[in-house]
Formats: sequence, structure tokens, C-alpha cells
Amino acid sequence: MIKPQPTSGMRHVALFAVDLEASERFYVDLMGMQLEWRPDPDNVYLTSGNDNLALHRAPDSYDMSGDQVLDHIGFIIDDINQVDVWFDFLRGHDIEMKTEPRTHRDGARSFYCLDPGGNTVQIIHHPPISQK
Repeated sequence: MIKPQPTSGMRHVALFAVDLEASERFYVDLMGMQLEWRPDPDNVYLTSGNDNLALHRAPDSYDMSGDQVLDHIGFIIDDINQVDVWFDFLRGHDIEMKTEPRTHRDGARSFYCLDPGGNTVQIIHHPPISQK
């Protein structure tokens, strides 16, 4: 089994937001992030230039009683072809996969799996922040 190249770090976080507009204002107006992409009224993607924060409107039924509202964490991959190598590598180590690799409308390619604690992890080649 071929071991994939190292990741470029964990620079992508996705959060559920009960008040998406207030969350966007916080990260843009106070934290200095910039709007990268707004695919629809329920999702916004922000960046500081070397990272990506996805804010997803939480469904009305979402339980906000926990200490945080983490949707998933993402590891950036520089080479788009390495996404599939990572998928095969992790699956080969009996990691539970949530999705198959796919290419998104914005040119990103990714898949989701679960870490041992049940946290969702995304392996993603995201052109604005992956090395070209």
C-alpha cells in the first residue's frame, strides 16, 4: 500500500451557525476574514488567505446544548490527485468512510471519513488555499 504525501496542515473548519448572518459578521467584521463564496442563502465560505471557514446554517432541529458546534475539520491536500490516494490509504486502514471522493462545483475535490472519536474529517484539495 502506498503511503500518501503529507498534508499541508489543518486549515479548513466548518461550523453550524444558528444565526448565520451574525456569525458571518463576526468572522468578517471582527476577525478580518473575507468572503470567498456564497453558494446559497444557507452557506458561506470565508478565508484569511491561507485557510477556509465554512459556515452552514444549522437546521431548526439542531441540538445546540453542547459546548461547541463543530460540523467537521478539514485537511488541505496540495495535489488534487492525492485526495484519491488518501481515500484508498485510509480505507485500507479500516477507517470508516462517510463519502466517496468527489469534485465540487468550485473545483475542490474531497471526501469525508470519521476519526476514532466519531468526528467527521474532510480531506480536501481546495484550489484557493492548496499549493498549485
